[in-house]
Amino acid sequence: MTLAEIILALVTAQRGAELILSRSHTRALMARGAVEVAPGHYPLMVAVHAAWLISLWVFGHDQPVNVTAFAAYLALQGLRIWVMATLGERWTTRIIVLPNAPLVAGGAYRYLRHPNYAVVAGEIALLPLMLSLPWIAAVFTVLNGAVLFIRIHAEDRAHNNSRATTAPETRS
Repeated sequence: MTLAEIILALVTAQRGAELILSRSHTRALMARGAVEVAPGHYPLMVAVHAAWLISLWVFGHDQPVNVTAFAAYLALQGLRIWVMATLGERWTTRIIVLPNAPLVAGGAYRYLRHPNYAVVAGEIALLPLMLSLPWIAAVFTVLNGAVLFIRIHAEDRAHNNSRATTAPETRS
């Protein structure tokens, strides 16, 4: 197994674990009266992320690893953990509105409005660059940006309409 394959296997396992955690958080939030907002874009978001990961496996599994880009990617994982810890059970991959809950204002949310999306944008660019695949970094940065435009607009609209918090990134 190449170093690239080991890293890709770990990233794939991480993404799978996050989906399981998100599903658990979503169920818990819904049990507390939360509702999902703007679910129509979710399949598009999943498709972009899945295609990104598949393209990395197809084109990058045997590539040498750029240590500098990998170090930056690892630093982003620290930020990811910080964001997820700050949000706790309000972290999900969907837009979930918990009525009357205040927006999370601590942790990374003190400095950025959508820190989880900043982390994901960095990951989508850095992992392909780590594998010498700048065209994958460029294509998926643009696609992710388009999905985030839709998503952030939906989250902001949900917040403005309900004055509640949304999970995951809507200060989720």
